[in-house]
Amino acid sequence: MKKKTKPTSIVRRNKLKFYCLFLLLILAIIGAFLAICFTMPGGSAYAELLRILALITMLLVAAGLLVGGFELMYNRYVVRPVEKLSDAAQKVAKGDFTVRLSPMHEAEKRDEFDALFENFNIMTAELASTEIMKKDFISNVSHEFKTPSAVIQNFSTILMSDCLSEEERRLYAGKISEATARLSLLITNILQLSRLENQKIVANRAQYNLSEQLCRCLIGFEQEWENKQIELETDFDQNIIVCSDESLLDIVWNNLLSNALKFTPAGGRVSVRVSQQEGRAVVCVADTGCGISARDLKHIFDKFYQADSSHAVRGNGLGLALVREILSLLGGSVRAESTLGAGTRFTVSLPLN
Repeated sequence: MKKKTKPTSIVRRNKLKFYCLFLLLILAIIGAFLAICFTMPGGSAYAELLRILALITMLLVAAGLLVGGFELMYNRYVVRPVEKLSDAAQKVAKGDFTVRLSPMHEAEKRDEFDALFENFNIMTAELASTEIMKKDFISNVSHEFKTPSAVIQNFSTILMSDCLSEEERRLYAGKISEATARLSLLITNILQLSRLENQKIVANRAQYNLSEQLCRCLIGFEQEWENKQIELETDFDQNIIVCSDESLLDIVWNNLLSNALKFTPAGGRVSVRVSQQEGRAVVCVADTGCGISARDLKHIFDKFYQADSSHAVRGNGLGLALVREILSLLGGSVRAESTLGAGTRFTVSLPLN
């Protein structure tokens, strides 16, 4: 196997060669001047030759000094920064994302290398953040898969018992069915989110009535709001026509409505409003639920983030991440406002055309 040579070792080798040549040149100059001083007889042809040699030597000295000065400047302002950057890049390649490069000059004297170091630091900071997110993602995925898998395994084992009543069997089979549905939804959400982030989903746009779509989505949750006796308020502009992907926006509305109903206690209120503002369609979904703290509000659109750390309410923290990615694809936006103990409001803005 061919041995790899570090760039820094090549630079140092070239510098050593240069210093050796430069030393030999200085010695040659000193020898020439000594020869002129001690052997030059006055008025002879030999003396003229030595004078010519002395002139050439002086020119060589001047050239050598210029080259030496240039090499020192080159070494200080080019080679050293390149070595520094190369060493840091090797550490990053080995997985050390804590590497940071200090600027070589003060702010008013910054050069291109200082700008390059700053960009390098930004890159390593982003890589470190991505690495943390990747580890968190794997940890969260493992946790979310583990929970329904454990439910399925446990109740399947119980069902193999011969001493269960028919009612117990139906109950445990229902638990398995619920866990399977949760696992299926998790897989679907992960795949959809991955495709959206990798831009593998193309929006199939068509014109349709936005208010009619929201009415249809609300009817899908009719049993849930009736069971919790939630008061539903609607204010729809029936004339709003959008040109968008209806199937993708179904995911958006279903997630927002599901969260509103999920976190609103029995006897609470959920309101849905559709209006047109400044040439855009605006949908507001508000509830009178438990609300979200200011700290959690900053992260609710992050993957697998759940403000309810106790996991008392079922969810996998992917719904709002999907909402954000879908709206970004469709040219829309989403904004969340919340007050602890008072409720939460999500405002979605969509282009009409």
